Amino acid sequence: MADTARCVRVEVTGFNISTIQLLWRCTTISDLMINEQIRDREIRLIGVDGEQLGIVSTRDAMAKAQEAGLDLVKIAPTAKPPVCKIIDYGKYKYELARKEKEARKKQKTIDVKEVRLSPNIDSNDLNTKTNAARKFISKGDKVKVTLRFRGREMAHMYASKHILDEFAEKLSDIAVIEKAPKVEGRSMTMFLTEKR
Repeated sequence: MADTARCVRVEVTGFNISTIQLLWRCTTISDLMINEQIRDREIRLIGVDGEQLGIVSTRDAMAKAQEAGLDLVKIAPTAKPPVCKIIDYGKYKYELARKEKEARKKQKTIDVKEVRLSPNIDSNDLNTKTNAARKFISKGDKVKVTLRFRGREMAHMYASKHILDEFAEKLSDIAVIEKAPKVEGRSMTMFLTEKR
């Protein structure tokens, strides 16, 4: 969002008045109202150092902010009366953006990696797939193990369930089964996640 105010020029004509009055209406584009954008009659004012200055009129608060060479920012518009603080607006916006960026940095996104197997997989191939899944789990990702069936293999689906059980057994030291093996169409899937 932009930090500026959008001003619209409105022409108003009176019925018996021959002169045209010009009004400027300002609507805020940012989520915070500052200085002249604050239209409330009375506000609860917080000073520069965070001290409570009590409930004052907006005009007095503006005068105090100008005296300090800072901005009057409405930080809690829903409170009764609204809470305003005397701060440097640019610095305040920068601090908010920095806190948001830090919060995003700390979030961990968990991806789901897929390992595909077939019913007639050899033990060496199964070991290779197990090592790949081990790498994914050690990085903190979930692993979706899919056993795909083709043609006549569909008739013996549950006979191949031991492959998924063996796969989970090989990873039992670092992973637990999040979702047990389940048939979905032409495949059987199982989800593994890191042990806590």
